[in-house]
Amino acid sequence: MLAALVTLTLGCGASEQAPSPSGDAPASETSAGGDSESASTGPTGPVVLGDMLEPFDPPPLEKLVSGNEWIDRTVAGGDERLREILAERPEPELSVEEALAIKNDSSEANEKISAALGQLAPEDRSGVDDTATFVRHVGGDLKTINPLLMSSITDFEYQDLTGIGLLTNDIEGRTFAPSEVVESWQSSEDHLYDKFVLRDDLTWSDGEPVTAHDFAFTFKAIMTKDVIVPAVRTGPDELRAVIAYDDQTLVVFHKASLATNDGNMQFYALPKHIYEKTIPDDPMLSRSKEHSRLEDHPVVAGPYELVKRVRGDEFVVRRREAYYLHDGKQVRDKPFLKEVRIKFIEDFNTALLALVQGDIEEMMLRAEQWETQTSDAEFYKRNTKVTQPEWTEFHFTWNVKSPFFSDPKVRWAMTYAVDYTELIETLCYDLYEQSQGNFHPDSWMFPKDAPEPVKQDLDRAQQLLAEAGWEDTDGDGVLDKEIGGRRVPFEFTMLTYQSENGIATATLMKESLDLLGIVCNVKPTEFTVLQQKLLDHEFEASMGGWGSGKDPATNVNIFGTGEGRNYGNYSNPEVDELFEQGKHEFDPEKRAEIYGKIHMKLWEDQPYTWLFYRAGFYAYSKKLRGYNLSPWGPYYYTPGVHSIFAPAQ
Repeated sequence: MLAALVTLTLGCGASEQAPSPSGDAPASETSAGGDSESASTGPTGPVVLGDMLEPFDPPPLEKLVSGNEWIDRTVAGGDERLREILAERPEPELSVEEALAIKNDSSEANEKISAALGQLAPEDRSGVDDTATFVRHVGGDLKTINPLLMSSITDFEYQDLTGIGLLTNDIEGRTFAPSEVVESWQSSEDHLYDKFVLRDDLTWSDGEPVTAHDFAFTFKAIMTKDVIVPAVRTGPDELRAVIAYDDQTLVVFHKASLATNDGNMQFYALPKHIYEKTIPDDPMLSRSKEHSRLEDHPVVAGPYELVKRVRGDEFVVRRREAYYLHDGKQVRDKPFLKEVRIKFIEDFNTALLALVQGDIEEMMLRAEQWETQTSDAEFYKRNTKVTQPEWTEFHFTWNVKSPFFSDPKVRWAMTYAVDYTELIETLCYDLYEQSQGNFHPDSWMFPKDAPEPVKQDLDRAQQLLAEAGWEDTDGDGVLDKEIGGRRVPFEFTMLTYQSENGIATATLMKESLDLLGIVCNVKPTEFTVLQQKLLDHEFEASMGGWGSGKDPATNVNIFGTGEGRNYGNYSNPEVDELFEQGKHEFDPEKRAEIYGKIHMKLWEDQPYTWLFYRAGFYAYSKKLRGYNLSPWGPYYYTPGVHSIFAPAQ
């Protein structure tokens, strides 16, 4: 699975937005310039694959190999890698049976339950029910099966089940090549080349072999002007070329020696034999009959394949026998689960009811649900729950090109307006930590001189608004200002999710702004509509959240000038330069200092009003084992969902 910088929206009033395959994800993302226009008009001439790349004449492989010093890099199975990490941790204090018999009502109980139920299946797979179906919950529908188009959490989770990539990350964020796909991985000592030898026993679901040519083709497709990719170009756009020297040998040529090179190589592969025929006719990947057909009948190479898709309801993937068997012999570990059913339930109260009744077997819980709705015997009859802090923050995004929020004094006024006590203690049940910016305090890139959390200060907010020219000149109770020769009242719309908590958080802000003479219209918006409005910058303010990528460099896609998920149009040349410095710095301490400076610059400019860091709260059926939480949640690392199993009854 690829790692990810993920847009989120589920916490104490949020909902899921967008992952990015960071080139690690569904951490990184999209380069923006010109994409919106291209998306609306389509190509104006013949589509040329890779037309965003500079001409490149690759050297002979023999010369490349002999002319460089090579370093062997880690190749491992996902289950193997996690098993090694868990072996270094203390032995569980409780047996599985004992852990399932207690309630998770304290941090001590949480540690005991997490350790016991996180133990992996026996290596000989004894006692595993390989006919089991895992029924998962998601809060947003599957938008696309195409890895180039993915832009939501659900899209990313589909790819994790069905896709393949060259590199991934373990539960501690370290990069490795999955041995299920890669036989060997070497990097040149100067960090300019990476050489992969792929296995020769992996096939696409239509029977065609997976080769190095598929990865080389996918890279060219990503770097094609008319192929509009909302989530995957940032990262790969730092690569000079991806060359298949034969069916198994792939060499990645980097533009520069960068600390982020590993992440830049993380993208899911497309089957060349399919898409080389379809992209020239439909580079939008969504308009032709064939691309429409592929949305329901995709060709995949991962452990699972799509067998059912009901839009607005669910999709189902089934274990691919040809993934772990080749010419009648087992060549990979057999996936534990026969099927994974992903149920889309937007309302989390409805989802919790489904969990208690046994209709789904997993879900992320909101703070309120963790605290007040999952502590009784009815919940514990079928389920248990676990929690861990996550590197995930939630915020209000201000569109700095809006006449309301172009002035940082106004943005700071918004930040001082928030009733943080009510937000954290009441809406979030005192389970979340007030945010101090985009990076989490537990992360290595959090600044040593971090800002103190803001306290509500309406007097300071009023003063800043007055300094920015906003006053009530006509006595109607609403602030106004002359803009473009006319008097404009301070009235704007805050987009938010349709969840109860999302609406409550935005409404809390509305109530605070009422006291300042500002009209904030809260507009709950359907997930896919909201996402598109953000991508198109068609909003004044919005509630959102970002989950951290494995490398903070992926944040350039959010805060870099003109970048694809810089929804609020923020721009600071100093921040852009710091992001550039961070890519080139290999010393961990110096890199941390650079990203700490970015954190502080963003805090100074307040393109967001940062609200809280979300803890991850998850409920699981007592039938399940092998789930482990990370700073990125239970799935955004390898093996993630693939370590979950059901014991034989």
